[in-house]
Amino acid sequence: MIVSHRHRFIFFAVPRTGTHAIREALTPFLGPEDWQQEALRRRVFSPLPALARIGHGHVRLRDAQAHLPEDVWRGYFKFAVVRHPFDRFVSACAMLNARNPRYGGAETAFMKKALGVARFRGRVLIRPQSELLLDDAGRLGMDFVGRYEDLAGAWREICRRIGIADAPLPRRNATAHAPFAHLCDAALRAELARFYRSDFQLFRYSPCV
Repeated sequence: MIVSHRHRFIFFAVPRTGTHAIREALTPFLGPEDWQQEALRRRVFSPLPALARIGHGHVRLRDAQAHLPEDVWRGYFKFAVVRHPFDRFVSACAMLNARNPRYGGAETAFMKKALGVARFRGRVLIRPQSELLLDDAGRLGMDFVGRYEDLAGAWREICRRIGIADAPLPRRNATAHAPFAHLCDAALRAELARFYRSDFQLFRYSPCV
């Protein structure tokens, strides 16, 4: 999450959607009163204790709204990027298994088994994207939602909306994995379609790919 008073925006970091690339690109434009929360690499936290206690940078909209000043919440441009749920799930599993020598060649079996474990489903990397971006009334609280599938286009629009110079995004924290079409069989797709039903509905992705 990034809050910029200089450019009047709030960036909500949805896991596995290019967030580290966007963070790196935005950081040079931040002013002395701006802040961000991110725990994977830099370990920087919000000056607001309630948000800092979350312990990572994937702050839910409803938590931010509860603790940010009303004028900031109402007046700042709020944006995020989302990703096709199947592709995002495969990416998250690859990240979690980056150092697991037994993962390669057994990805489908791992993903099926993991999806049946409540603790795994509860991880912020795995939870539906919609849970991060809905307000208490169940409404999408963003002014702009870009798509990872057109990250360059989304980034250009973000730059235009917040008034900064557009520059190519760096590639950061990417995972190497086969396309989800090769790793998700019919049974896994059906389970993922059920688990991510809210994402498919809210962001208008199709599970039939």
